[in-house]
Parts: sequence; structure tokens; C-alpha cells
Amino acid sequence: MATKKADGKLLAQNKKASHDYFIEDTYECGLVLTGTEIKSLRAGKANIGDSFSTIRNGEAFVHNMHISPFEQGNRSNPEDPTRTRKLLLKKVQIAKILGQAKQEGYTVVPLKVYIRNGYAKLLIGIGKGKKQYDKRESAAKKDAQRDIQRALREKQKIAK
Repeated sequence: MATKKADGKLLAQNKKASHDYFIEDTYECGLVLTGTEIKSLRAGKANIGDSFSTIRNGEAFVHNMHISPFEQGNRSNPEDPTRTRKLLLKKVQIAKILGQAKQEGYTVVPLKVYIRNGYAKLLIGIGKGKKQYDKRESAAKKDAQRDIQRALREKQKIAK
């Protein structure tokens, strides 16, 4: 009986996305990779910090996702590490994403790259851009939560 592989490790994450956007909805999609790109991904040689997603002609793509060439690779190594890669989604999902992204102020943002059941997956989110005062408010909430946790830890140390 075949067993399912456990969820793999997180390969790349766009930490700036949660700072710049209110993420309202997320979708998991597959990546079309060529040559030795999957080996580079498994080695953790990916960066999605500057990447963005678009939908053209009923197909979804991710742009500026950097996957470094594999060191022990051969001629099947892709020449452009930031080439446009196709995303694997169902037509219904693409239509839903397109409908949400067409609203004013919304965009499709890549959030995480990881391995699930042996396949490379990209988590994309529909995000609404934050204003400067929203960013300050988020930072203040984060600081307050950190202070609360610190006070609780100190109280537990004293109680022991």
C-alpha cells in the first residue's frame, strides 16, 4: 500500500507580502518547472520577494520568481533564473481569482513555495494594498502582542 509523503519544508516565503497587503483569500497551485529547477528548489535556492502573478488568456503565470541554476546541472539547466513560469490551477479557480483581482486595489501576490506530496506548490493570495497608517497600526499591534507575551513569560518565571 502506497503511503502519502508528509508535507515538506517551506522553501521560500514572501514576508513582505503580509506587511504590504491585507491577504483576503489564498490558493494553492502547482508550478511548471523545467530541467533541474526542482532540484534547485529542494536545495532552497528560490526567492519570491519581488515576484508577482498575472492572468492572461485564461492561464496564470508567476513573474520574477528567482530559482538559481543547479550547481551539478547539465545542459537542461534553464538559462534565465527569473523566467515566467506557468501556474497550474483549475479554470474555476482562475475565473474566481480574475474576478477578485479586477476589483479596485486588489492584486495577486505569491506568498510561499513548498513541497507537498513530492510536487512543488506555490501559495498565492488575493491582497488589498495597505496604506501607510495601516502598516503603522499593524506594527503597533504586533509590538503590543510581543509585550504581552514577554510579561506573561516574566510572570511565569517569577511564579516558579
